[in-house]
Amino acid sequence: MARQFSISRLPGFGAIALLTFVLLYLPIIILVVFSFNENQSQSIWGGFSLRWYEAAFDNQQVRDVSIRSLWLALVASSLATILATLAALATTRVSRFKGQTIIYALINQPLMVPEVVTGIALLIVVAFIKVQTGYTGMGYLVLAHTAFCIPFAYLPIRARLETMDRTLEQAAADLYASHVQAFRYITLPLLVPGIVAGFMLGFVVSLDTVVITEFVKSAGQDTLPTYMLGQLRRAVTPEMNAIATLFLALSLCIVTLFFLVTSKRG
Repeated sequence: MARQFSISRLPGFGAIALLTFVLLYLPIIILVVFSFNENQSQSIWGGFSLRWYEAAFDNQQVRDVSIRSLWLALVASSLATILATLAALATTRVSRFKGQTIIYALINQPLMVPEVVTGIALLIVVAFIKVQTGYTGMGYLVLAHTAFCIPFAYLPIRARLETMDRTLEQAAADLYASHVQAFRYITLPLLVPGIVAGFMLGFVVSLDTVVITEFVKSAGQDTLPTYMLGQLRRAVTPEMNAIATLFLALSLCIVTLFFLVTSKRG
């Protein structure tokens, strides 16, 4: 009897898999370890210490940019998720129409365009609006991050809609449920995992965006990534490692919460 093919039986599979994990996670492990370094050097271990976490918490500017980054990511990802959900419904819960594929491609176009191109385009638009209106507030960053996050939120939501069993929605229609009732009681509860995944992806992308923020922000509107970039140009200290480790822990908490929510729903 012939054995079934398994990629794990190929020569070198284990070594390649191990090398991949090392390349992915070794830099992160080094970052976390050296965030507890007593020494100011980034390469010489001087003993365990929490001094850089204390320095980060005592730094008023770090607190300000962190709060600004979290607020911006929360608002932008929320708006992007709402718009992405509407777009996903409009491209999956209707009969096929001419130009549907083009619309799908246009929504996902920012994923294929270099981020610097998107940043320059947003800079031109924002500069024109600033000249015409004189407004220089955070609204530009919110709109820019929202526009950039929409395709990231759209993909998991659309994927969830395409894999959902439409017979339940049809059964609701047979039982005289209106479109709004069918969406509220059938489609939306089943779509929640996709919406949560889209929101999380948009949140992380917004939190991490440097190029878009650098092109669009005004004076005094630094986010944590742009602040860290500016600090790294001056002097590299383990304080940056501590800040990055804290945000890594935040990301892990968000991912863990997502898996707990989705597993309970399952």
